[in-house]
Amino acid sequence: MKEYKKRIVRTIQYIDANLDADLSLERIAEVSAYSPFHFHRIFKLITGETLQNYIIRKKTERSAFFLAVKKEMEIKDIYFDLGFSNHSVFSKTFKKYYGLPPSEFRKKAPETFHKILQTDRKNGQVDTVFSQYICNIENLLNWTTMNLKIEVKELPEMNLAAVMSLGIANVEPSFNVLIDWAKMKNLFPRENIKMLSVYHDSFKVTPPDKVRIHACLLLDQKLEDSKGEVFSETIDAGRFIVGNGEVTLNDFEQCWVSLFLWMNEHNYSMRKAFPFEIYHSNFKEHPEGKMIVDFCIPIQ
Repeated sequence: MKEYKKRIVRTIQYIDANLDADLSLERIAEVSAYSPFHFHRIFKLITGETLQNYIIRKKTERSAFFLAVKKEMEIKDIYFDLGFSNHSVFSKTFKKYYGLPPSEFRKKAPETFHKILQTDRKNGQVDTVFSQYICNIENLLNWTTMNLKIEVKELPEMNLAAVMSLGIANVEPSFNVLIDWAKMKNLFPRENIKMLSVYHDSFKVTPPDKVRIHACLLLDQKLEDSKGEVFSETIDAGRFIVGNGEVTLNDFEQCWVSLFLWMNEHNYSMRKAFPFEIYHSNFKEHPEGKMIVDFCIPIQ
C-alpha cells in the first residue's frame, strides 16, 4: 500500500512543481515509475481527470494565484510562463474555470485569494490535496481484493474464430455476427462455450469510436475455411496475469486498471501481445447484470 501512495504523491508533486516545464505523458509516467501505456488509465481512475485536463486545471489555478497576488506581473507574462500559446487560448480557458476573463478576475480577486490555494505541509505529513487521491487508491485496492482473484498462469494456445469491430459501440453487433456464423456451423450453443474480446488498440492512444476489438469464439482447432467477416485468430501460449471475478460491465475499467497496478507493483512487464477478456457467463442471464470474466494480460 505504501508504494502506491509514494508513487501518486510523487507524481502529483512533480506536476504541481513543474507547471512551466515538460509535462508530457512520457515524462510524467517516468516520474511515476509506470509505463505510459498504463499510466493514463491509472491516473484518470485515481484522480477522476485525464492527465491533460488535470494539467490545464492546475495551470489555470496557478494563473489565478498570480493574477490575484502578483499584481506587478503582466498578464501575457503569466500565461506565457505557464505554457499557454496566446492570449485568446488563455482567456478562453480561464473563463471556463472562473466565469470571468483574466483582467476582470484580477480586478475582483481578494488579496487573501492565495490562502485558498495554499496547502498545509506541517511536520512532513502528506499534503491534504493528495488525501482524496490516496483514498481512491485504497478504495480501488479494497475493491480489487473483494472482487478479483489475481494469479500468474501459463495459458495454452487458443484458436479463435473472430469478427473485427471498430469502436466500442460495435462490439455487440460483431458478437451477433459471430454467433450467427457459429449457429450455421453447429458450434453454438454448446456446453462450456467461451467467448472472448481481444483488444488490438489502446484506449489511451485511439479514440473509443476507432479502437479495434475482435469478438472471438474459442474453437477446438484452428479455423481453416474462414470466409466473409469471420476469420481465424490465434493467441499464443505463454504467461499471463489473470484476474478472475464476477463483475458488471461498468466494472471493466476498474478491473483492467487493477491488473495494470498489480503488474507494476509485482515487477512484471507486458510482452508484445494483446490483452483479452474471456467470458464464462452471460450478463444478460444474471438478475444483477453480472458475468464471470477472466481479464488477461500477456507478460514476459
